[in-house]
Order: sequence, then structure tokens, then C-alpha cells
Amino acid sequence: MNTVLLYGLCGVVLFVLGLYFALTSGAALRRILAINVMGNGVFMLLIATAYDELTPDPVPHALVLTGIVVAISATALALKLLCRAHELARRQGEETHE
Repeated sequence: MNTVLLYGLCGVVLFVLGLYFALTSGAALRRILAINVMGNGVFMLLIATAYDELTPDPVPHALVLTGIVVAISATALALKLLCRAHELARRQGEETHE
């Protein structure tokens, strides 16, 4: 088994596991983490397809680097929105008990 095939299979496994947990998980934090795992699977597939016979193609590598930056930013935004939603839910719960 060569390395390209191994990277490709690992990428598919990561994507499928992330998709499964994103669809079956009830907690929002677990869904965010599952979506990150799916993204990492896609990154591995892009890296696997970047290799030709002798030389790697630099365009998919650049796409993966850009995707990592976007994924980190999207994760930070999702976590901040989740914290804000919990804060608002807690405030509304306090107001109804008064």
C-alpha cells in the first residue's frame, strides 16, 4: 500500500466518522468538533490527490493551508456563538424564575 492510498483512505475514514457524529450527536460542541474532523478528512484527501508520479502539485497544498486558516476562524466563531447562546439561555432562565 503506497502513501497516497493510505492518506486517501484515512481522509475518507475521518470524513465518514465526522459526518456520523455530526448527524447523531445532540450536543453542539460535539457537532462543532465533528465538523472539524470532517474538514481534516477533506484536507487529507486534497493532500493525497496533490501527488503526481514524481513531483507534488503546489496548488492543493496552498488550498489546504488556506483551508486550515478558514477552519480555525470558523471554529472560533462557532465556539463564541455557542458561548453567547448559553449565556442568553441562562439569562432567560434567571428572568423566568424571578
